[in-house]
Amino acid sequence: MTIWDLPLRLLHWSLVLCVAAAWLTSSDTGPQHEYWGYGAAAIVACRFLWGYTGNYYARFSQFVRNGGDTLHYLRQVIGGTAPRYLGHNPLGGWMVLALLLCVALLGITGWALNTDLLWGYAWPVRVHQALGWTLLGLIALHLGGVLFTSWQHRENLVAAMLSGRKDADDHPG
Repeated sequence: MTIWDLPLRLLHWSLVLCVAAAWLTSSDTGPQHEYWGYGAAAIVACRFLWGYTGNYYARFSQFVRNGGDTLHYLRQVIGGTAPRYLGHNPLGGWMVLALLLCVALLGITGWALNTDLLWGYAWPVRVHQALGWTLLGLIALHLGGVLFTSWQHRENLVAAMLSGRKDADDHPG
């Protein structure tokens, strides 16, 4: 069954490319870092739109759960009884929002560094760098969650994000 539609997968993997390239060019003095960063910010803007207009599994309303449901799911994960979800599980849904928000803030702070208002101040650079490291930590948690959930439910979530398809048998969400 197709879960992740083509636009969502293209946005996901394009964001992976832009974030990786922005990270790798972060010490460059040329404009490459800015271009990759603006590309990532544009992708995030498109993903926010797709979160309201995309297919069922792309919509924020499908995978962003309330705090109580998310804590209940976390207890299930810890207890080894977490159910399988076709779309994002409750923790994964919040991770999506955290990643998108962090990239958006990086785009805003990166842009702001080139404005006359903030030019020459050290604190905006430190905020931008801290957001970059925060994003790296979130990515590590995201990858860890993908690997753990793939192991826990015996399914390859990376392959699912490449093909868009998951087995629809025996799922609660």
